[in-house]
Amino acid sequence: MPYFTWINKETCIACGVCGASAPELFDYDDEGIAFGLRDDNKGDEEVPSDLIDDLLDAHESCPTESVKVNRKKQK
Repeated sequence: MPYFTWINKETCIACGVCGASAPELFDYDDEGIAFGLRDDNKGDEEVPSDLIDDLLDAHESCPTESVKVNRKKQK
């Protein structure tokens, strides 16, 4: 089953954990808030299987639970 991810930009505190854990998945906008790179933070592009461990590490390490993970595509 696939994984999808995005950042809740309302709760992100720009601590850098997601970018450090999964730099291929997350980056920061001009305001320093994280966002999902692969699909412009929409949560509708499947995370490649080789990046799932990094994704789960970012998700589990985020102090504000802003890294969102779903097994279904966002609508």
